[in-house]
Amino acid sequence: MRYLITSALPYINGIKHLGNLVGSMLPGDVYARFLRQMGHEVLYICGTDEHGTPAEIAAQEANKPVQVYCDEMYQVQKEIYEQFGIGFDYFGRSSSPTNHKLTIELFQNLEQRGFIEEKSIQQFYSSSDGRFLPDRYVMGTCPYCDYPKARGDQCDGCGKLLDPQELKNPYSSLSGSGDLELRDSKHLFLLLNKMEGPLKEWIDQQKDWPAMTKGIAYKWLKEGLKSRCITRDLSWGIPVPKEGYEGKVFYVWFDAPIAYISITKDAVGENYKDWWSCSADTYYVQFMAKDNVPFHAIFFPAMLLASGMDFRLVDYLKSMSWLNYDGGKFSTSQKRGVFLDQALRLFPADYWRYYLMANIPETDDADFTFAHFADVVNKDLAGGLGNFVNRVATLVKKYSPHGLVAEYLPELLKQDVLRLLDDYTQSIYALKFRHAMEALRGLWKLGNSYIAEKEPWKLVNANPQECVSVLSHCVYLIYVYAVTMYPVMPESSNQLLKALNLDLDCVQQVGQNFENLLSSLPIPVWALQPEGLLFDKISADVISQLMQDFSGTQN
Repeated sequence: MRYLITSALPYINGIKHLGNLVGSMLPGDVYARFLRQMGHEVLYICGTDEHGTPAEIAAQEANKPVQVYCDEMYQVQKEIYEQFGIGFDYFGRSSSPTNHKLTIELFQNLEQRGFIEEKSIQQFYSSSDGRFLPDRYVMGTCPYCDYPKARGDQCDGCGKLLDPQELKNPYSSLSGSGDLELRDSKHLFLLLNKMEGPLKEWIDQQKDWPAMTKGIAYKWLKEGLKSRCITRDLSWGIPVPKEGYEGKVFYVWFDAPIAYISITKDAVGENYKDWWSCSADTYYVQFMAKDNVPFHAIFFPAMLLASGMDFRLVDYLKSMSWLNYDGGKFSTSQKRGVFLDQALRLFPADYWRYYLMANIPETDDADFTFAHFADVVNKDLAGGLGNFVNRVATLVKKYSPHGLVAEYLPELLKQDVLRLLDDYTQSIYALKFRHAMEALRGLWKLGNSYIAEKEPWKLVNANPQECVSVLSHCVYLIYVYAVTMYPVMPESSNQLLKALNLDLDCVQQVGQNFENLLSSLPIPVWALQPEGLLFDKISADVISQLMQDFSGTQN
């Protein structure tokens, strides 16, 4: 099969935190790497979301022109994701000329087909700022949960989408002034209500979607879809190609999802239709946090269906709950939580990749603490996988210093390994990542149990041939671990392959399933020579210091 994979486009306004990573980009990468191992053709694309008020506000705070700010932050984000081992086939930008052109084309199709309406609406005007304020430039208290820093488009406290006029005690996020008045302003609206029937029919057909995804989609449908404003009074964005709309641009949530298509076109050229056409032999999977689901399960599909253009809808929408930080929310302004540049300075990327996938918030919100992070790293990586590799390497060096003749696993051990490999494989195909990580841990536990049971150090005198045979089986298991852990921990996988004197092809060309690992041997002789410990334990003193350094202040 051919798989098209997209993860939510990260906003350009600053370096993202661990929750952003595990909410979309990391699981997308693990899935893409796994599918390639299984022999599938994969296109994994992403890019920065650069339009709208978040970019303008961030650029203003950085005292830079918005274009300069976006150019710089694009490079910063791109390099950080590369350092985390996120293997996008292409990482693009929503501000690209391709997206400008495609957004305008899609808008014109919507307008011609009667899905765009012009309305005069009341909008806050700030005398202090001398301008109309787009929704994100208005802040205040949420009318539903009383969160004091709700934005005019959405409350970060309860997740409710808002209109600026709903806020209590509204004020300008630019100047802080509460001297606001409502004035008439002309805008364009997407008539979502006209697509309610087709959307419900389409969503009804998605039998395999996660319960959270369908629940959010049906909640919106049950409340009734309303027309949605798709223009803003901003200078940064895609200009509206319509007389009388000079100085206005498209709403960021109108052009951002279209960037999935335009970034694909930037990646593969005119062949992008081979991936996006409704008739293309493609399975399309999206990854995103739950707050993005309405835009991807309702707004974006409605836009594509209403446009009449030949673009496929998502086949599977994998939504995630939120990763919180130590009982509260991540906060950029209050420097609370762990951000990706900081994370890379603290520990290798694979520590974070494994921890986040093992604790991915697939159904409920999860809470990150340094104590829990250290416990998982120490127990699973250092104490489980790392300990096994270190023990085997030490014994091989002592009892078979010139290497081992590779042997197939004994039947009972082979069957246990096959069972866990099948569990791991089916779990990732089903996008059940936590369960997949349980199977991976099961494989590591199997190795530790096997060497403890066989005690090769006791066999060396009584039956030296059996001693070497047991060690050969253990080395074979390390080969299996190197291949299976590759989607989750690519760098550590590479380290094991080097220790086995194998190249990356062993990892990337598995075939139809992992069972092939147990029916073919990569080379006749192995000499296990790791360079130091695979994983280091994290001490209690380090944990205590990190908790202090990253405490910030509660929201």
